[in-house]
Amino acid sequence: MKIKKGDKVKVITGHDKGTIGEVIQVLPSKDKVVVEGVNIAKKSLKPTQMNPDGGIIEKEMPIHVSNVMIYDSKAKQASRIGYKEEKGVKVRYYKKSGTVIKGGKK
Repeated sequence: MKIKKGDKVKVITGHDKGTIGEVIQVLPSKDKVVVEGVNIAKKSLKPTQMNPDGGIIEKEMPIHVSNVMIYDSKAKQASRIGYKEEKGVKVRYYKKSGTVIKGGKK
């Protein structure tokens, strides 16, 4: 999977189309990602000892990785990802601008 935790992505299809957010979690076995502020669902919680009242919370749910593209903050546009070797190290880069992607936790 080319998208990593901590990457900034733009949603390209669905209800939240056009939304830009950071990847919170990557689920490679299901080909899904959890993006901050995208695909929010209400979830009921049963009362527990830690939360005696229970209640309803809003939670980000996973979306398919094909519905997001990595977002280049400098070029202000979504781009595809490519791989190249720089100084003997394999790095990711934006295909539109050609700049190397910094960040993202491995």
